Amino acid sequence: MDSQIEIYKASDNQVEIIVQFESDSVWLNREQMAKLFGRDIKTIGKHISNIFNDQELEHKSVVAKFATTANDGKTYQVEFYNLDVIISVGYRVKSKQGTQFRQWATKRLKELLVQGYTLNEKRLEQKEQEIKILKNGIQILARSVGKAIENQENNASFLETFAKGLTLLDDYDHERLDTKGLTKKQAVYPTLSDYQNVLKSMLQDFDSAIFGIEKDGGFKSAIAQIEKGFDNQDFYSTLEEKATTLLYLIVKNHAFVDGNKRIAAACFLKFLEQNKMLYTNENKPIISNDTLASLTLFIASSKAEEMETVKKLVISVLNRNK
Repeated sequence: MDSQIEIYKASDNQVEIIVQFESDSVWLNREQMAKLFGRDIKTIGKHISNIFNDQELEHKSVVAKFATTANDGKTYQVEFYNLDVIISVGYRVKSKQGTQFRQWATKRLKELLVQGYTLNEKRLEQKEQEIKILKNGIQILARSVGKAIENQENNASFLETFAKGLTLLDDYDHERLDTKGLTKKQAVYPTLSDYQNVLKSMLQDFDSAIFGIEKDGGFKSAIAQIEKGFDNQDFYSTLEEKATTLLYLIVKNHAFVDGNKRIAAACFLKFLEQNKMLYTNENKPIISNDTLASLTLFIASSKAEEMETVKKLVISVLNRNK
């Protein structure tokens, strides 16, 4: 249970104390217990000492130190005691107020535990959904390199072929999937004309009279988005993030009558080329034809709420292919 503060009021409204809920219990310090039970602090301290001397409770399991701000404005580490100690002190001072507090605290603890269980259930469902999304992406990438293993003769080479995909899945399971790229340097942005020239060069390859015809300003918006920032800080701090966002937005904006996915993939490659990232140091393409097609299709079939997970996968592919 996360730390939570609540105010307890007695049924007669004569007693009001601030109560801390943490680690599935209720915690009060000696001063608060003195106020709750209508006794002085010295008496409360005596009862607490007797509880431990009689070995009724184990000190280390029922006592914790929390930072508390005093009337002088300074912060001190103060001993707090959980509900077991509070109940024991209540029995010793024979206070009806203690019984009322125990009933209230137990009721609130049950409510908070149920709330916590519900929240954890929702988080688990979200996590399972994200894993499903990523697994789908990995399967698509695996199929895209399937042809590469047709001539392989042993399991070692088979696993080697799939090593990057398996690593991505393992990284997600352990929450190590990349949210940031590796290349932090000033971006070189292709102009709108540069991108339009890419489109023109593609026309002859596709037998369609409506290929590349814009429906609205979604294409220009996608191009402009990756250049945005605030107070000299880019919204996307690495080139991998910019490239991934460009690919995602062009696919999802559906700005063209026909060819959105093909245009998105081509512009993605153009941005990488302009920033000298299209090839590795060994002069190999940073992303294969099949992987590019797989990731683009993966983006196209994803839901809006899956955007961050999808982008993490693309960024991770770029990072690991350097």
